[in-house]
Amino acid sequence: MTVPVMDRADLDTVRLQLGRPVRGGRAVVHRCGSGHPTVIETEPRLPDGTPFPTLFYLTCPAAVAEVSTLESQSVMRELTAELETDDDLAAAYRRAHLDYLERRERIAHVPEIEGVSAGGMPVRVKCLHVLVAHSLAVGPGVNPLGDRALEMLAPTWTPATCEWAPA
Repeated sequence: MTVPVMDRADLDTVRLQLGRPVRGGRAVVHRCGSGHPTVIETEPRLPDGTPFPTLFYLTCPAAVAEVSTLESQSVMRELTAELETDDDLAAAYRRAHLDYLERRERIAHVPEIEGVSAGGMPVRVKCLHVLVAHSLAVGPGVNPLGDRALEMLAPTWTPATCEWAPA
């Protein structure tokens, strides 16, 4: 398998977005309308050997801030409660978990994180940032709660209306 490589410009942009060096970044898998990275795909094992279950990492500061606002409004608790009462939603979320695992496994098998996805999948919502990143990276219809969070963000942030620019 050919390993995607982020070019120097993308690495520099993501470093600016994160405010720190990029760890384990493989590729930019989603960009905003102005072309800046929004989501990167990361290696399942960081360069120092640490297992890293987060395959899709939201990097755009504007998106991160808006998702953080949703998290501060108890959206995670509300979505987790909905998972407990909506069997169809719960089944779709379990499928999203499996999708995440399958995509990571195609990159590398890391026994320490086998069966562990991210964001609380498959039974709760622990991190909306991961769910949004998953939805942006793979497109709508795969992660129902990432898609739902993107709908909630639409009044204040979308990839098409993102105004983040490097300083």
